[in-house]
Amino acid sequence: MTPPSQESTVVGRRLLDAGYVLPGVPQPRADYLPAKTVGGFVYLSGQVPFVENELLVQGRLGEDVSEEVGTSQAALAALNALGAAHAHLGGLDDVDLASMTVYVASAPTFHDHHLVANGASKVVGVAFGPHPRTTVGVTSLPLNAVVEVQLVFAFRSAR
Repeated sequence: MTPPSQESTVVGRRLLDAGYVLPGVPQPRADYLPAKTVGGFVYLSGQVPFVENELLVQGRLGEDVSEEVGTSQAALAALNALGAAHAHLGGLDDVDLASMTVYVASAPTFHDHHLVANGASKVVGVAFGPHPRTTVGVTSLPLNAVVEVQLVFAFRSAR
């Protein structure tokens, strides 16, 4: 089943009005599902900042990637995660964001992970408003991605 267009949903229009177009779901590069519904929750696998199934930026913050670039990569990863949720659910109007975790690949001397994660929060905030977030600095991520964003949604009403 094809999900409704982004324009036909309230959250989708909100994102479009802010200049964000939901991308298609990148093909998984390993053995996992992009999303799974369990009870009243939707769990998304971590999404990296693919552009048309390609990572345009690779590396670690504090070494070969600037904070500004990392922040934009976090926004892109969050947009990919919202795109995966939209495809899985057929829209985002029936869920609230329960939590977001942003993983930031960084050198041991980098300490501004929370500022990089603001890129993801900006995108998700347009869709869902204020939200809980955890930011974790790691030494590496799959495919040498700069960031990875993982979302958990809760249905607004019982299913």
